[in-house]
Amino acid sequence: MELYGMELFSMAFLGAVLQIVMIDILLGGDNAVVIALACRKLAPDLRRKGILWGVAGAIALRIVLIFFALQLLALPYLKVVGALLLLWIGVKLLQPEDGDAHGNIEGSTHLLGAIKTIIVADAVMSLDNVIAVAGAARGELGLVVFGILISIPIIVWGSQFVLKLMDRFPLVITLGAALLGWIAGDMLLGDVAIKPLLAGAPHGLHYVAAAAGALGVVLVGSLLARRAQGRVIHEVALGEDSPRKPS
Repeated sequence: MELYGMELFSMAFLGAVLQIVMIDILLGGDNAVVIALACRKLAPDLRRKGILWGVAGAIALRIVLIFFALQLLALPYLKVVGALLLLWIGVKLLQPEDGDAHGNIEGSTHLLGAIKTIIVADAVMSLDNVIAVAGAARGELGLVVFGILISIPIIVWGSQFVLKLMDRFPLVITLGAALLGWIAGDMLLGDVAIKPLLAGAPHGLHYVAAAAGALGVVLVGSLLARRAQGRVIHEVALGEDSPRKPS
């Protein structure tokens, strides 16, 4: 049995689905936080409905966005732009997080208000996810739907475990950033404007480009993260050394 030209449950199919699930978990982990914040003011008997309908709406909207992203990536040079965005997203993933990222998510006392908040917030926060999943899917919407259906329950009900896993094993985030770089490198050479220029290139060139993307994201992201941490330590040290004003 085949799905969009790819044999169902073949290694290629399972590998693509695994990439989509990992992207959704890494880049969609904040969704559980948004859902909790949006539903926190609902009556207890409405919270479950708010979560279920909000998640359903967010899934539907994300699939629509990815569908349009897949169509756009078929245009010349847009895969180049998408690859560059993915490289930036991968580097950003390795940077220290801002603790106030969800400070503007307000809860609603009404069910429809909470559902609207979840869907709108998810749409605003999903640009990186949409680009990454579209790149991993290689133009196959069936893979997108399958991967999202698997990953959404993990995000919603297993988010705390995933977050603790990332805190305890930072290597998970590094591997995720490398995955985004890998997809970006492969996507770059897949652009319809670039393919004709590589007609006589070696067969394994896309693996070289993918590996270069992964390595570049990890190196640049780690370097910028170290610089950011160094600046924080320096600022703290200056604050401690500054003379205190007499009270």
